[in-house]
Amino acid sequence: MKAGVLFKTGDIRYVDFDDPVCDDDSVIVKVKACGICGSDPPRMLRHWKYPMPAIAGHEFSGVIVEKGRNVLTHEVNERVSAAPFIPCNQCYYCKSGIYAMCDHYGMLGSKTYGAFAEYIKVPAANLVKIYDMDFEEAAMIEPLAVAAHGVLGIEPLLGDTVAVMGAGIIGQLTIQWLKIVGVNHIIAVDISDRKLETAKNLGANYLINPSKADLIQSIMEITDNLGVDIAMECAGSKITEEQCLLITKKKGKVAYIGIAHSDVLLKENAFEGIFRKELTVKGYFNSYSAPFPGKEWSMSVEYAKKGKLALKQLISHRYPLSEIKQAFAMIGSGKEEYNKMLIIP
Repeated sequence: MKAGVLFKTGDIRYVDFDDPVCDDDSVIVKVKACGICGSDPPRMLRHWKYPMPAIAGHEFSGVIVEKGRNVLTHEVNERVSAAPFIPCNQCYYCKSGIYAMCDHYGMLGSKTYGAFAEYIKVPAANLVKIYDMDFEEAAMIEPLAVAAHGVLGIEPLLGDTVAVMGAGIIGQLTIQWLKIVGVNHIIAVDISDRKLETAKNLGANYLINPSKADLIQSIMEITDNLGVDIAMECAGSKITEEQCLLITKKKGKVAYIGIAHSDVLLKENAFEGIFRKELTVKGYFNSYSAPFPGKEWSMSVEYAKKGKLALKQLISHRYPLSEIKQAFAMIGSGKEEYNKMLIIP
């Protein structure tokens, strides 16, 4: 098959690669679309830490073309997405149904070969049926489930004011889930006016660009000097990770979803705010619950296939698999703004 292979950090090539071999408990999926996750560029271009040569890509959809003899719940030609996380099912956390905390997990697209390829081997337990969903939209089920995990976990209430810090893909999907669960006061925060406009179209009531306005002052004006009930960090920026603690009201909640790629150093007033305001601070890793992969995934498919979520319009770029090197070069250059990018084999 053809694949986009990482031979060393920053060295991505479109080459021939061995076809995946099916085993008794797995299937082979012909990849129809694979999204570039926000975590892919920094890892692939700057600090890849997994075995190489590697095939990344974990946000994908496709069609089953082969299945193992123990696979009874899925059929050849079935349209699927898949959870990339592979729990060991043996450790304390797996046996407790807390799969994301697994001590010995695998991961499609990092520890094992991913979907920047024509075909991918997937454990049958990880498959998620997508029915008649559009393949490009189905490739966004994984980030949609990540956003759902955070929203379900932080438990917003009717009447809450929620600040979504970072209006990239995870922020955009978070805004949509907040609307679905009944939150009607949503503040989108980003330094990109283009992303803020997208956030507005998705349901954000207030838009703040911190490069043009004082964030804390703006939040206080909106909330009658109280602060927000919930701050949801979706950017993975050390700046917004600190700001969440400053803009949240007393007894409020902070949800951390974004991945920090550098040390986060807190100023005294930000750290003291945790205990002086008695904040609830929670992190949300991945997108899983019991039974695996969880309600986050089933809900994402259900709402997406019913047309309750805007997905297609969030795709800004599509690259054929043969141009994967160019796709990552564009991201690495920082010269062009983008939203969700798809690789199409």
